[in-house]
Amino acid sequence: MKKAKRIAVAGATGMVGQAFQNLLENNFFPEAEIDLLASQKSKGRSVTFRGKEHIIKDLAEYDFSYTDLALFSAGASVSAEYAPKAVSQGCVVVDNSSCFRYDDEIALIVPEVNGDELSNYDLPSIIANPNCSTIQMLVALKPIHEEFKIKRIDITTLQAVSGTGKEATEELLDQLSAYQGHNELENNVYPKQIANNALPHCDVMEENRYTKEENKLLKETHKILDSNIHVAATCVRVPVLNGHSESIHILTEKPLTEDVVVKLLSNSPGLKLHYDLGANDYPTAATDADGDYLVHVGRLRKDLWDDCRMNMWVVADNLLKGAALNSIQIANLIFD
Repeated sequence: MKKAKRIAVAGATGMVGQAFQNLLENNFFPEAEIDLLASQKSKGRSVTFRGKEHIIKDLAEYDFSYTDLALFSAGASVSAEYAPKAVSQGCVVVDNSSCFRYDDEIALIVPEVNGDELSNYDLPSIIANPNCSTIQMLVALKPIHEEFKIKRIDITTLQAVSGTGKEATEELLDQLSAYQGHNELENNVYPKQIANNALPHCDVMEENRYTKEENKLLKETHKILDSNIHVAATCVRVPVLNGHSESIHILTEKPLTEDVVVKLLSNSPGLKLHYDLGANDYPTAATDADGDYLVHVGRLRKDLWDDCRMNMWVVADNLLKGAALNSIQIANLIFD
């Protein structure tokens, strides 16, 4: 396996970029040289990384010729311009934006679900990281699909503001502070206040009256897991700082056996099952997901009327498993 001797992080000053830094600093590719890249306005900024000062470099000026791996999290428009440039200079790109996810020529990978598909693609190339909500859902559902064949997924997501970025996180904190001081609330990031509220509106509305985030769950499930699965999603933004939660209802071809599902989920990579622990056998975004590498599953229960239906609750850290960690796990499939 080829070693990644030099790694570039594009979008290093954003929330996912900082998550990349934390992962690379503590647990991954310890021997690689790291370059931190951002836009012109961040060029020259000094950050402490691996015990020494690193200077942020300008992505627009960066030469990828001596870089083995680039981890992109700088937005779709930036990826569209610079990811192909990096590949043309011999660099493997793992892109966290939505730019390349639906391109038939580009792999869309969740390592625990379809990591073996990387062998079908020539390198160097762009590899797309799926949407955060899709990742945690499919890690939880893949073992069930293999055994019982899922026909339909009905999902409601409860998504943290960190999924929108720094400004959204600051907006929530400012609004909560305004509440405490009995001051007027201002909302600039979201169309309505997010503090003490729930917005069934993640990303833009599209022509079919579903939001872009909801349509992502459908499209990415078809590309990653099975194009025959029916997916109906409602994505809700909630006043949680970090960690996405999902209520998932599935319909399968074969009758589900709860003890078999428990066994499957207990022995699947990247998962932790919370089961048979009494009234509190469920994980939450704050107490289990935030800062954790695993996808957590709880509230596992058979449907009351149909043996082919089951309900579950799934949480994960959207900045880690939903973004930076999944990207690095993809890189681990390619590099030493």
